[in-house]
Amino acid sequence: MPAGRHRRTLDGMSTRHAPAARPAAASATAPRERLLTGPFVRLAAADLAWFVAAGVTIQVLPLQVTGPAGGSAAAAGLAFGAFAVTALLLRPLAGRVGDTRGRRPLLVGGALAGVPIVLLLAHTSEIVPIVLLRLAAGGAEAAFFVASFAVLVDLAPESRRGEALSYNSLGLYLGLALGPPLGEALVAAGGLRTAWYGAAVCCALAAVLSAGLPETLVPGERGADPGPLVHRAAVPPSVGFLASVVVIGGFLAFAPLHAADVGVSPTSLVVAVYGAVVVVCRLALARVVDRHRPLLLGAGALVVVAVGVALCAAWRSPAGLVVGTAVLAVGVALSTPAFFAAIFAGVPAAERGAAAGTASACIDLGLAGPLVLGLVAERLGIPWAFAATGAVVLAGAAWTLGLDRRRLHVAASPHAAP
Repeated sequence: MPAGRHRRTLDGMSTRHAPAARPAAASATAPRERLLTGPFVRLAAADLAWFVAAGVTIQVLPLQVTGPAGGSAAAAGLAFGAFAVTALLLRPLAGRVGDTRGRRPLLVGGALAGVPIVLLLAHTSEIVPIVLLRLAAGGAEAAFFVASFAVLVDLAPESRRGEALSYNSLGLYLGLALGPPLGEALVAAGGLRTAWYGAAVCCALAAVLSAGLPETLVPGERGADPGPLVHRAAVPPSVGFLASVVVIGGFLAFAPLHAADVGVSPTSLVVAVYGAVVVVCRLALARVVDRHRPLLLGAGALVVVAVGVALCAAWRSPAGLVVGTAVLAVGVALSTPAFFAAIFAGVPAAERGAAAGTASACIDLGLAGPLVLGLVAERLGIPWAFAATGAVVLAGAAWTLGLDRRRLHVAASPHAAP
């Protein structure tokens, strides 16, 4: 092979960046690298503040649209969904900026941008301005979220990257769990504007915490030229991740309705079980990701997700829905850190922003799944919508397993050395 060149594999991964297998003896005796450093904890706190603001928004936005703005439920859906449009379009651009200008400006800028957006929402009572502000919020989210993932990978020791992803994701889940009750309490205490002010405080706190972080992209690692907006090597494992997000979106959209159909009371119990199981498993199984091949673990996690959603669809009783939800949540708890570990494996520092932008765009794509699944649910019933997501996730598991085998084949090839 000519010097300075490297072969591309079938999954888009460069052999130069293929992760090398660590000797078993060395990995067993080497001391564990420190994970819970000051910057790591500060980043987790910034993420928590940001997602608490997002949780408040989830609670308050529909009330704002259907109350002072006088809109319908459809208008509330439009206002909420507008956010995902700009987030999807701008995540790749945010990744490029993070790789060339640094991560911290995106973190601080995204969080700061959230402050005036939510303050303006507090004083807006017309549908069109609300939708426009939600479009702007998608841009702020793209900047903050992509930079946050890139910083996390920069800070985490390579040998504990999966564990780091598991711990850090708790900020997202806890924020989205704590935000709605906080928003409800603030509305009860002082009205909608008070709740929006609370969200603005959370955004400002995220900005302050982010400003105290070091710039993790050192000058020598910055990309000399802007790379592609879509990171090619991140696309194949992102397909498996996308399959898991399709299931999550479909489950969260229809679980409360299905809970009412099968007699679960209160209907919020199902989502509460889902969140609790994910949080517990992320804590208990955080180190599992680093002990196994991430793509193999991701494929196994998708199979568990498929079993869980199948139980939800076929076992039409309160017990069946709760058990199916718990099984699904175990799979989700493992799948996200496994896929992000696979996505970032071997990605150099100057390309981590692009990889984060490419992978996180799958969140917006996957959460748009209910737009199609709603047609299935309306025509055939919610269990069939669940079954459709099960078929998607099984296809994702097969794809991921094949990807894992191709990477093993490349790693074992005598031509895979740099």
